[in-house]
Amino acid sequence: MKMNLPKPNSHKGQNGKLLLIGGSELFHAASLWSLTVASRIVDLVHYASVPENNEIVQKAKEEFRNGIVIHREQIHEYIEEDDVILIGPGMERTKETEELTNTLVTQYPKKQWVIDAGALQMIHPENIPTNAILTPHHQEYARVFDASAAFDAAKKYQCIIILKGVVDIVTNGVETKEIKGGNAGMTKGGTGDVLAGLVAALACTNDPFDSAVWGSKINKAAGDELYKSVGPFFNATDLANQIPKTMKKMFYP
Repeated sequence: MKMNLPKPNSHKGQNGKLLLIGGSELFHAASLWSLTVASRIVDLVHYASVPENNEIVQKAKEEFRNGIVIHREQIHEYIEEDDVILIGPGMERTKETEELTNTLVTQYPKKQWVIDAGALQMIHPENIPTNAILTPHHQEYARVFDASAAFDAAKKYQCIIILKGVVDIVTNGVETKEIKGGNAGMTKGGTGDVLAGLVAALACTNDPFDSAVWGSKINKAAGDELYKSVGPFFNATDLANQIPKTMKKMFYP
């Protein structure tokens, strides 16, 4: 599989622009983990959240200086502008999330979507856009697709599924890849948000199925690198910070 990497003569914006819609009053950190890893890969990250969470992110700008916080009413402008939209990290399973998610994906079915966490749990399967990347763990998967096999669900809805587990199953309903690796440290909260941000960033300049496979491989490899130094005693922030080092080792040896 080909991985498009930044070209030496590339200009600002040519290496990807990502919009992240996420966060909530309850889950403040989840979207920041996605933002942190994505900002290391793409040129621009735009972030839209609930007003309360925007204020928290603005306060965190002393540490996180690599994203642009936008207001919810600006979402449509940035959906049209950006290469990929990641929706869901840190979003609660509420009626508001259900309405926002299903409205946006049906309004912009030709955009490249990555659907995670709260948005994934509240999407109506018939609204899943073609080539959207879904990142469920097994409980989230069962909520959306019941007992159907990942291959069958991906084929039916013409999407890409990363079914997360000890072995990640990545399928588009035509081809399936099993990604092994990872360790007990990756059961920590937030590691899935890191994966979502990573996959969304890669999808800005790469084929969506390839992005899903590479994202799974990189995420697990980063966790295994951390395990070598600290065992399972690491968190999502550690994982987000390890990913650039792992990518350097994989793609710029």
